[in-house]
Amino acid sequence: MTSTLFLIKSWQKALQIEISYLKKYGSSRYHLFNGRLVNQQLTFTYYFDSNERMNIPNGSSVRILWGSIKADGKVLSSEGEGMMVSLEESLGDLVEEAYLQHDPWELLEHLSDRLEDMKKSKQKRVRMKKLINPIMETKHPTDNIKNSLHELILRSKYNPVTYVWGPPGTGKTYTLARVAANKYLKGKRVLILSHSNQAVDVLMSETTAFIEKKGKFHEGDILRYGSQMSEMILKHEGLTAHQLLKKHYPELAYENEQLSNERRLLKNDLTQSFSIRDSEHLLKLETKLARLMEKIRQKELEFVKEAMIIGTTLAKAASDPAIYENNFDLVILDEASMAYVPQAALAASLGKRVIICGDFKQLPPIASSNHLLVNQWLKEDIFHHSGVADWVKKGSLHPQLFLLKEQRRMHPDISSFTNKYIYQSFVTDHKSVTTTRNHITESSPFSNQAAVFLDTSYMGNYCITAGQSHSRINLWQLFLGFQCIQEAYMSGNRSIGYVTPYRAQAIFMEKLLFDLYQVELATADIIAATVHRFQGSERDVMIFDTVDGDPEGRAGMLLTGKDSERLINVAITRTKGKFIHISNGSFVQQHVYQSKALRKLVEHQRQENQVIWPRDIGKWIKYQHPRLQWMYARKLEPVQQDIQSAKKSIVISIVNTGGLSNEWLNIIHLRNREVKLTLIASETIPAIQHNQLVLQNFPFPFICIDEQILWLGTPLDETENIRPPFVAARLNSKLISEYFLRQIQS
Repeated sequence: MTSTLFLIKSWQKALQIEISYLKKYGSSRYHLFNGRLVNQQLTFTYYFDSNERMNIPNGSSVRILWGSIKADGKVLSSEGEGMMVSLEESLGDLVEEAYLQHDPWELLEHLSDRLEDMKKSKQKRVRMKKLINPIMETKHPTDNIKNSLHELILRSKYNPVTYVWGPPGTGKTYTLARVAANKYLKGKRVLILSHSNQAVDVLMSETTAFIEKKGKFHEGDILRYGSQMSEMILKHEGLTAHQLLKKHYPELAYENEQLSNERRLLKNDLTQSFSIRDSEHLLKLETKLARLMEKIRQKELEFVKEAMIIGTTLAKAASDPAIYENNFDLVILDEASMAYVPQAALAASLGKRVIICGDFKQLPPIASSNHLLVNQWLKEDIFHHSGVADWVKKGSLHPQLFLLKEQRRMHPDISSFTNKYIYQSFVTDHKSVTTTRNHITESSPFSNQAAVFLDTSYMGNYCITAGQSHSRINLWQLFLGFQCIQEAYMSGNRSIGYVTPYRAQAIFMEKLLFDLYQVELATADIIAATVHRFQGSERDVMIFDTVDGDPEGRAGMLLTGKDSERLINVAITRTKGKFIHISNGSFVQQHVYQSKALRKLVEHQRQENQVIWPRDIGKWIKYQHPRLQWMYARKLEPVQQDIQSAKKSIVISIVNTGGLSNEWLNIIHLRNREVKLTLIASETIPAIQHNQLVLQNFPFPFICIDEQILWLGTPLDETENIRPPFVAARLNSKLISEYFLRQIQS
């Protein structure tokens, strides 16, 4: 058996490799401009402007990239769209443009330090060993178990480590909150941890609400510890250090508020009109705030010492001695499947008992390096490394694994796939999910259907790689995805999600929603995101856009790689009442192996008669948006009118240069000759007089007019991958048109 010291050294090595990778290559970059040298003493202090809010914690290590120079430094002030940094070397008096690189390597260094502490503590190593090698024999009594909640309470009382498998919708938050409350009512100290602030907030809010309902809440006993928290936490009185400070030490809270407001106004002035005097004032203000924060910090430590239930992130637990130097009766690690194994070990080392809760069928932890040790320890979860997941793979449950087995989120037509193919029939539906989801299922689009496969086969070659990101976009499926959102919204749905494996596609939808749906976004819960960002969320209606299609020669690794089953599982299980899967079925059949989850999903939905074929597009589109119109492609009058009305520019992509009809040549010929015409084609076209020719084998035809109107599906030239019905889409969006043109030109 591998020794605990050897494991700790392996984890530290993996962390150092990841840290080195992040320092060398980085992943988070921010564009800075108008850099001015503010102060020069032991270090060089610069003030930069930015077009985006960064909110990087003061004191964070960063790197400024300026040409070939890489200058390391610390953040002195980061609030709003201004940034003050202290650098180890000079960049001159003025820096026109630079990039700031900030990645969480400091958090990984803190974690490595905690592992070093673990080497020196036999107690912590014993706890860690029980986590990695859970014993086969359970110690809790099995007679007179009343229900699943009672069983988990007993398990967490008698067993040093309890693994909880919580598939989506099985009441994980409900159950964990009541376990935490039970320990609290018995005078035990509980630490609640997760990798994300959102997960901590959800569990702390549920725990507090339950204790309040019992009439047992005492101010200061329950503490949400940290700096970033949501409204669900702030609505509870006396749950945060800031709220407690304001009540018990109002003079400190008032001074902090005054100085923070002064800093905000000063930074706004600096953004509008920079001056050395104001920047030096800001530097002094930050120093004053730092001294005040140290006083506040001492009061916060008092709150932590008195609290019986503390909720915070894994990063905070690794970096704050108020947590990692403490000892708890029970530690609850939520969403453990997304935590690094060393983080899970840290959690286990902090308590006499630990509950490790998550779903190892969902997405694993994320790391950047591809080193063997990083892949082994930072890209796979504790369920797999402890052997718990292996038992499930063989068809049984490890003795220390507690399963929440009834899902109450998804309509059965949605969960039928995941229950069978992902969860191997370990998970079943609660009887309530059919009746409670009917009002969503009955609504548009696709009335009275809970699960739908919107097949885009033979509708065109719209899948391309975006710019230099190697991420993929598919404008046709993007437009269909927006149309599904429009149908759902117009039929009364206000909880709608659009999810995709590809960041580039998610960004396109974010921009499209921002441009066309600004009013709707203010009154509804509509979000577009990658699958990774969506884990932990849920919506009434979910649209899953796989993006992949012709002319790409293969499906992307996100949909076919080692973790593709977990990604697809997350995409499906965010849904309550209506799941719409947009995918190119013929492409999937040709390019995805039968053993892969995406192929199984397509075939399952076809077997269950959940397919909406391309020929049905005219039947399900009921609520056309004024700025996204669908029409018969062979009717050329609308596009002809747009071309002839062009005022500045026309961009036309032509795939088959020999396939243009005389009718099309005439439409192009009759345009205003003062309007700039750019052709994108694989060769010159003598029949068309143009201002610019871009020699490019672009995969699909499109027309963009005045960088405002974007046409897809117009029959400029015929391709074998388009079959009836012939449908065209007209989008009126300057934002999307300009962004699309930039993507294909980069």
